[in-house]
Amino acid sequence: MSDDTIRLATIGRMLRRRWRILAVLTLVGALAGYGVSVVFPPRYTASASVLLPGQWEQRELLTQVDIATSSVVADRTAAALGWSGVDGEELRERVAASAAEGNIIKLSGTADTPSRAQRLSDVLARQFVLFATRISGGSTDSDAEAEALRQQVVQANRRITELAGAADPGRSVESVQARTSLERLRTALEKAMEKLAEADPANDRAAMVVMGPAARPAGQTPPTRVQLVAAGAGLFLLLAVVGHLAAARADRRPRTGPEIAAALGSALLGAVDVPEEPRARRPGGGGPLGGARRLLGVDTRWDVPPPHRSGDDADRSIRHRRVCARLRERLPVPGGVLVVVPQDDPVAGRAAGQLVEEAAHAWQAPRPALRVVEVAVVRPTVPDREAEAGALVVLSAGTRTADELAGIAEAFADSGHDLVGVVVAGTVGSRPARAAAAPPDGAPAELAVSGRATGAST
Repeated sequence: MSDDTIRLATIGRMLRRRWRILAVLTLVGALAGYGVSVVFPPRYTASASVLLPGQWEQRELLTQVDIATSSVVADRTAAALGWSGVDGEELRERVAASAAEGNIIKLSGTADTPSRAQRLSDVLARQFVLFATRISGGSTDSDAEAEALRQQVVQANRRITELAGAADPGRSVESVQARTSLERLRTALEKAMEKLAEADPANDRAAMVVMGPAARPAGQTPPTRVQLVAAGAGLFLLLAVVGHLAAARADRRPRTGPEIAAALGSALLGAVDVPEEPRARRPGGGGPLGGARRLLGVDTRWDVPPPHRSGDDADRSIRHRRVCARLRERLPVPGGVLVVVPQDDPVAGRAAGQLVEEAAHAWQAPRPALRVVEVAVVRPTVPDREAEAGALVVLSAGTRTADELAGIAEAFADSGHDLVGVVVAGTVGSRPARAAAAPPDGAPAELAVSGRATGAST
């Protein structure tokens, strides 16, 4: 699948064949999430609201938000709480403020218990109101000073009236000018008082009000322990799926018969099938590691097509006979055939054994014998040529890289054998067998001798 598009069917096949290892990795991810939740204890968040009466612009509300989370308010809150080991700097990381609609400042405090979170929010709201009222000039001293100024203006107006009445009305130019100047002064004082009243924020903005105590939080602040466990399980599952897909996409091993034949430099004689063996009967992989691989389902490849339930023993015998017929046609002279199988390919070994049996039944005299040998994939060694007329390679699809196939081809050239063909072996689901075709009359069964490869190394 290195050059194929990843489809849902591919992912579904991977989930069916590797569900055990995926389940184990998901469990490991859940345990990792639980460990993170233990390292970071649960947190609870409570919120308190402060109302700012009057007309406020958006930039002014943002200024109040900054004041609520300032270091001064945090230090005052830490001093009022008196918690050991918690100072204003640490407290600033636990509090937050935001401007909501309706001139409301929402203050939030986070602690390790619901009661501490509730108390933190309440104390923070009170300290914010006290500090904001102080810096905005809304204290009692400023109100008293403004009232005293108004009394002085009233007294000045009364004195102006007395001076205007004492002046000689209309008898001289100087008196008229004096009364005019006094009236101008009165008008200026009235306008100044009006501007002072307009500029005083206490006229249109009442004092900030804490809208009740903070509610005790009923649940933890996200991420909770359950969320961390679920996130760890989901993350590990996703990484496992992506890892499987990436490994399969990066795999460059030939998978089709023509690709394998081209890598070996020979012709494809056909594909044969053998029944799929149960996991308990599969050779190799012994010991604890092999048992663990079988238990987790990683002892077989997941990215190969699933075995089809097409045909029974008779159908498989027909395919083997056809391959034997093509093999006989490609032999340059009558003689034996050396059948080479990789050592760690049990499917190819069983397919080669069936080829030997079918050749013994199907070939007429003179019947060349088929001899099966196993070779190592690393530095393969093929026996020297003796009486064989050619050699045949049987292997499973998608199990060898192009370099490994090239090494097998070089081993044939070094031993002097002529590679006449390649057979690709696969597995099929078992079905009830029907009566197989009987061998031709008079054709004696000749079984080949199976041996281990010995000879010159490449």
